[in-house]
Amino acid sequence: MIINIALIGGGRFCEAVLKMTTLSFLQDQVNSRIVAVADADENAPGVRLAGRLGLKIVANYQELYDPACNIHLFILLDPDSTLLHKVLETKPRRLRVLAYQAFDLFWKAFKSREILLQQRSEEIQTILNGIQDLILVFTPDQEIVEANDAFLKYMGYEKEDVIGRKCYEVYQQTDQPCHGEKNGCPLKTVIRNRMAAETVRTRIGPDGKVRYMEVSIHPIWEKDGKISRLIEISHDFTERRLQEEENRRRLEQMVEERTRQLQDTHAKLLHQDKMASLGKLAASVVHEINNPIAGILNLSLLMKRILKEEGGLLKRVEPFDRYLSLMETETRRISRIVSNLLTFSRQSKMELGSQDINRLIERTLVLNDNLLKISNVKINKELDPALPQVIGSADQIQQVFMNMISNAAEAMEGKGGGVLTVRTWCGHAKNFICIAFADNGVGISIDNLDKLFEPFYTTKKKGKGVGLGLSVVYGIIKAHNGRITVDTEPGQGATFTIQLPLSPERPKKNTVNTDNNACVVEER
Repeated sequence: MIINIALIGGGRFCEAVLKMTTLSFLQDQVNSRIVAVADADENAPGVRLAGRLGLKIVANYQELYDPACNIHLFILLDPDSTLLHKVLETKPRRLRVLAYQAFDLFWKAFKSREILLQQRSEEIQTILNGIQDLILVFTPDQEIVEANDAFLKYMGYEKEDVIGRKCYEVYQQTDQPCHGEKNGCPLKTVIRNRMAAETVRTRIGPDGKVRYMEVSIHPIWEKDGKISRLIEISHDFTERRLQEEENRRRLEQMVEERTRQLQDTHAKLLHQDKMASLGKLAASVVHEINNPIAGILNLSLLMKRILKEEGGLLKRVEPFDRYLSLMETETRRISRIVSNLLTFSRQSKMELGSQDINRLIERTLVLNDNLLKISNVKINKELDPALPQVIGSADQIQQVFMNMISNAAEAMEGKGGGVLTVRTWCGHAKNFICIAFADNGVGISIDNLDKLFEPFYTTKKKGKGVGLGLSVVYGIIKAHNGRITVDTEPGQGATFTIQLPLSPERPKKNTVNTDNNACVVEER
């Protein structure tokens, strides 16, 4: 039930009451409303304000006794003590009366509370205006009810330009709501989850440019659990964002520039390394090839001179035969040097097939028969007749055997000859075979073992080798998924053992002992 109130007396007190207690305030908060004012003076301040508010105005309060006026309560605002007695003597029984003294006491308490609330409001407003972040207070339907000075200054608005408008009208200059998650506004998330939310979004600044904002929205709750207000705090971090992007761009440029410099430096170093290797190779090749060519040339000149001598040819048949043999040896040495260089520089595709290792060894020994005789090297063959075939390239495997035999011959030549033992057998796991070349030459020092398979490294005398033979051997064996090792002692000769798998797949590392002969192989 709504209580209808009439104020008796239209002076300043009445005006103050009407200003402080509007119809909407009373109706919303206490289910009461002021509907009439009684005063004989039509120019009284309270009467004039009541007229503007559309309230019923009468000169005599007794006119309000009429039940049609539906008045429930008289509030006396005139301090005249006789007025109370007159009203009490004449009023209907249904009408209630609040005396001036009682209402004045209530009003003073109300005013003190109002003053306290006003002070608190001013304090809060001072705090809000002292915060440099942008602060808005708005209702759940996005109507702005408060804004701090930082917001007004940043956006270039006056307070009256903001209060009562929608937040999207102020921020985005649009009449369409933007609280959807698609646009990044956290309002919908706050209402759904009933808790504060934060996001980063873009807004149009007062200069019309896009600004980056860190936005957080905090709800304020009523006693019944509903959201009464929402406080939005925004922080402009556009300058920091642009600086971070600029720093990232500069860093990327520096990385790109440094990468380019490193690539250029790497390319130059590779080129220099290639040129140095090419120069070393060229110098070695010149020495290696020039020596046998000079020998052949000298022998040719000697033979021509002998032919010019009368009867020289018949008398010197034996020296001619020896000269021709030497020319053949030097020519073969040139051929080996060139073959090693071609094998080292080219990575040609291997033609794989089933290979009989024993047969390849026999063929290689025949090709090197003259070299072995010259070096006074005898061959001791211990070839396993039941040796299975392997998958590989016949040409390349024969190239390995050629290098092994020629190296052994040169190693024993310095001791006036020796015996080269060539042995083959099958490992006990039956998944690989071993080939051993054992000589009793000068052997290899411990200091040279680590560099044995490096390109251009040689222990031979100047003009005797370019240092590619064992490098070629190592490359071919690795291409066949095999392994090689050497067992040597200075002055006691050397044994090179090669392991080749029976199938193209790479075998596991093994230590094999067959007939008390160890085949311990490791990839270098």
